[in-house]
Amino acid sequence: MNSYPLLKTINSPSDLRQLDRKQLPQVAEELRAFLVESVSKTGGHLSSNLGTVELTIALHYAFNTPEDRIVWDVGHQTYGHKILTGRREAMASLRQYKGISGFPRRSESEYDTFGTAHSSTSISAALGMAVAAQRKGEDRHGIAVIGDGAMSAGMAFEALNNGGVLDANLLVVLNDNEMSISPPVGALTKILARMLSGRTYAAARRAGERVLGPSLTRKVEEHVKGLVTPSTLFEEFGFNYIGPIDGHDLDALIPTLQNIRNLKGPQFLHVITRKGQGYKLAEADPVLYHGVGKFDRTAGIQTGKSSGKLTFTQVFSDWLCDMAKQDERLMAVTPAMREGSGLVRFEQEFPQRYFDVGIAEQHALTFAAGLACEGMKPVVAIYSTFLQRAYDQLIHDIALQNLPVLLAIDRGGLVGADGATHHGAFDLSFLLCVPNLIVMTPSDENECRQMLTTGYQHNGPSAVRYPRGSGNGIAPAAEMQALPIGKGAISRQGSKVALLAFGTLLHEAIKVGEEIGATVANMRFAKPIDAALIRELAASHELLVSLEENAVISGAGSEVARVLEEAGLKTSLLRMGLPDHFIDHGDQAQLLHDAGLDAPAILARIRLHAAIAKS
Repeated sequence: MNSYPLLKTINSPSDLRQLDRKQLPQVAEELRAFLVESVSKTGGHLSSNLGTVELTIALHYAFNTPEDRIVWDVGHQTYGHKILTGRREAMASLRQYKGISGFPRRSESEYDTFGTAHSSTSISAALGMAVAAQRKGEDRHGIAVIGDGAMSAGMAFEALNNGGVLDANLLVVLNDNEMSISPPVGALTKILARMLSGRTYAAARRAGERVLGPSLTRKVEEHVKGLVTPSTLFEEFGFNYIGPIDGHDLDALIPTLQNIRNLKGPQFLHVITRKGQGYKLAEADPVLYHGVGKFDRTAGIQTGKSSGKLTFTQVFSDWLCDMAKQDERLMAVTPAMREGSGLVRFEQEFPQRYFDVGIAEQHALTFAAGLACEGMKPVVAIYSTFLQRAYDQLIHDIALQNLPVLLAIDRGGLVGADGATHHGAFDLSFLLCVPNLIVMTPSDENECRQMLTTGYQHNGPSAVRYPRGSGNGIAPAAEMQALPIGKGAISRQGSKVALLAFGTLLHEAIKVGEEIGATVANMRFAKPIDAALIRELAASHELLVSLEENAVISGAGSEVARVLEEAGLKTSLLRMGLPDHFIDHGDQAQLLHDAGLDAPAILARIRLHAAIAKS
């Protein structure tokens, strides 16, 4: 199979459409094998891509892409799409520095019609495209491919609510990988799907409306469909519901999609797929093979290996279980990030106090606020990039009411291969302006544990923001003790230059401090910031340098500047953080260097600043 004879002839969907339908199962077999081989060498998302092989082929075969616009929700299932749209050879650079993205990207290909990576945006975007086509008199479809997990978000239903009353050519494909189809059901639904998507059915429906009127026709139709199909929920939104059908059966998918292509108005196709399809190891454990590093595709992923250092996520996981043993009021909330946020152990040990609310960040925060109102102590485990989606709820429902909700913010700063859509680049900037909120930036694993305790014991909203990966190997203490709120600490005493580090950049700051004899302060709290320490350092040093792995605009350095201004101090301040552009994917260390935030880059910037000051 290594030669991939058919796959190598496909450099665009037009090449795919030149093939006979009888050749498509071989294309699927080759594409699936190529995916396993490719991802085993680069790492990336595997289970989800294996599950959408046939669906990807069928969509590009049945529709006239890129004229027909396909929007892939989340987008981590688009590797097959990339391969079929001219990026087969580029897959060797997937998610690597200066390589292709692991998600759809408009600048990468005309076939990537909408950039995605956060969930539940596809229906809204595809609807906008379909309405625009209608207004311009263009005969093309907007197609949203959305998973059952992403359908748990309110935004998806907001789009359905809007799309069902518009007469645009929108197709929503629900990729449902939580169900299975037994052979008898599969045969029945295949026949039913073809019937419901065919012109005969559509004509009969129109005839029924002329004879019986729209209202009575709808009632009769719902009664008949209700005998042989799942819920008519999507029909109630105004969509013509088709399915469910086997998403791995090209003989079911292609005729159905070709029929849908000839229908007008909003359509909803329900397909059943299996994550990891065709690769036994991924089928057996689709969670393990969801996001993978490099692995041997024959032996599979070898678990149990460890660098010996705890990740910050593991520190949080251990703290959460330890605190839950002490306080039965603790409730853990996550928006569908059980594994990523480190909640697997907590769910096992405290199942009645664990709440996965689905991909619904807004609901997660307001749900936590409701728990807090009734005397519970909610801890919301959430990625920095996903907290952006619940900003109003943080301000209006938590902070304004000064409720004791602890945000455990994972993936603060640069995250590596997932790139611009997942970097936690903005949380300090958007958190620091929120009244009542305490914001902490641990520099190591032990400090993370104690800051989580600090936030939990605080009678108000708080946030602990920590990075992806492991720290410097500082073992967390068994005890859990709160830190003095708003107090930093001197990590290295020096002269002339003082580096004020927020978070794990403290270790880079110490390297610089040792090189030039500078003072290094571990600021710990971005809010409330240690104003007294800043004034003290400003009075005894010629230059202050703030360091944060966050957007330099409106970040922690801006708080340092505010303190200096309010105190009337003229000490020079050099603010260093992430630059004002979206940072691409790549190795975390390389990205940190490019952003000017590793020790050599910090040192060079300080020396340049000093040279300019002397000139």
